[in-house]
Amino acid sequence: MEPAEVEFLAEKELVTIVPNFSLDRIHLIGGDLGPFNPGLPVEVPVWLAISLKQRQKCRVIAPEWMDVGKLEEIRDQERKEDTFTRMPSPYYMELTKLLLNYASDNIPKADEIRTLVKDTWDTRIAKLRLSADSFVRQQEVHAKLDNLTLMEINTTGTFLTQALDHMYKLRTNLQPGETAHSQDF
Repeated sequence: MEPAEVEFLAEKELVTIVPNFSLDRIHLIGGDLGPFNPGLPVEVPVWLAISLKQRQKCRVIAPEWMDVGKLEEIRDQERKEDTFTRMPSPYYMELTKLLLNYASDNIPKADEIRTLVKDTWDTRIAKLRLSADSFVRQQEVHAKLDNLTLMEINTTGTFLTQALDHMYKLRTNLQPGETAHSQDF
């Protein structure tokens, strides 16, 4: 899966907006949205929130977890734990990127939030690389990686599957009892 596909999935997550227009309920394949009344919060998918924000039709309210204090706690817990901690959203990185790119003027302390999420991401990716390295060195055949997000899996998935494929080929070519065939004539 490509990162753009993961971002597409993240755009289906709901976020709260405060519209500055009136509109009755709209009926979409994914469900009904609205009604939209000026000044009254309503939940919409991220893709719609971004579209409305770009047309200056709403104000985006940051998700509850997109708070400096909460993100500092998450970052610190991630640094302390050996295992992966549960993230506040399965698309925390994509949502942060999207919302801060398109609605940073609506999100307090946007730069601090961006830094905290990036620090958490870096910590988790470093853990994932160490786990993968340990997995390969110990010649394990399966692993359980709880609490990873789709983007994190996507980031290292290709590398890990290729590494395991190469290890498998090496193991099957060097089975005990087999003799290596020389190409000397």
